[in-house]
Amino acid sequence: MISRIDLRGAAFPEGGIDRDLLPRAELDVEAALEKVRPICDDVRHRGTAALIDYAHRFDGVTIERVRVPAEALESALAELDPAVRAALEESIRRARLVHRDQRRADHTTQVVPGGTVTERWVPVERVGLYVPGGRSVYPSSVVMNVVPAQEAGVASMAVASPPQAEFGGLPHPTILAACALLGVDEVYAAGGAQAVAMFAYGTEDCRPVSMVTGPGNIWVAAAKRLLKGRIGIDAEAGPTEIAVLADATADPVHVAADLISQAEHDPLAASVLVTDSEELAAAVEKELEVQVGATKHVADRIGPALAGRQSGIVLVDGLEQGLAVVDAYAAEHLEIQTEDAAAVAARVRNAGAIFVGAYAPVSLGDYAAGSNHVLPTGGCACHSSGLSVQSFLRGIHVVDYTRDALAEIAGHVVTLAEAEDLPAHGAAVKARFDWKVPPSK
Repeated sequence: MISRIDLRGAAFPEGGIDRDLLPRAELDVEAALEKVRPICDDVRHRGTAALIDYAHRFDGVTIERVRVPAEALESALAELDPAVRAALEESIRRARLVHRDQRRADHTTQVVPGGTVTERWVPVERVGLYVPGGRSVYPSSVVMNVVPAQEAGVASMAVASPPQAEFGGLPHPTILAACALLGVDEVYAAGGAQAVAMFAYGTEDCRPVSMVTGPGNIWVAAAKRLLKGRIGIDAEAGPTEIAVLADATADPVHVAADLISQAEHDPLAASVLVTDSEELAAAVEKELEVQVGATKHVADRIGPALAGRQSGIVLVDGLEQGLAVVDAYAAEHLEIQTEDAAAVAARVRNAGAIFVGAYAPVSLGDYAAGSNHVLPTGGCACHSSGLSVQSFLRGIHVVDYTRDALAEIAGHVVTLAEAEDLPAHGAAVKARFDWKVPPSK
């Protein structure tokens, strides 16, 4: 059901872990790029008409308009299961607590008397938030996109989610209800690359945005790559992944359940266990057999995900090697199920989010820990962060110098300008002093 990679003894690379040694899904975004390019160009030139055509072609639905009417949002919220509404409200409350504390304050540094540099944090003016559809419904992704944008102070936001034939060409009603609950009234029935293009170029209904965030499939990732520069993006999200670093103290029932929980997302989802305990590895393999047989989505998602090349059990000689492996893997979600888990977690350098101990499963972070579940995948956690308030803020330096403060440094500015053979740069300073530049101190 799940393969093993044995890195014990001489098999452990002396020069460090090569990422290619570790399980990883094959995701050819470059190949997808050429397929989404004409789709994006079509949306750019034909706007809403193109979106309607692609809804029929890719989603199997016939729609007359792309923007979701206000009454559909109101109806979805009114008809929402009270238990689901209560769960969403608590998820929103906890997410606000965490993300509100991320807001940065402006800061002014006095460089010299009369010379200051202030860093102002200014929110992006308008953002497009993508919420996946298809195999599953993700109202939680509405929360994870909208809350940090709102807490950052974004003034205008739009949500896009694929149209569903089952619901008359509208996005899933639970997604619409989550939007209404958060006060988002601009929602579009658009999915895939065409939704990203709608956000980037604008249409008759949707004004262009400055930034697009949110997880999606390979076509969404390819469109983000294609249009990056015209729009800002959070990341090129690939298939979801979990790594569990565990020792002999871990409960195999918990570990197996958590590996299955991520495999449930997608046949390309990655579930990886890194352990120095062969006994635990064997016990987890047995638990997988038992638990998979008792769950849903086995044939279409869980089975292929666990059996795929992207999943596996990695055996190492000890905790130090285990840490090296998980840092090289740079998982979207990393669970630490070891003795003194908090101390081990503090040593991890590369992960989208870290879940400490037996009672912080990834599922908690997906819905209601207060953390964000829009996280870097495919090893990108070694250089990128998850979605946060900072994702929607831009730092702007404001330089304020008096005449005396400029005079004090003018000589150095002129010297450096001449060293770079940019005399006009120096002349712009000299002009302020009738070409008489006092020597710099």
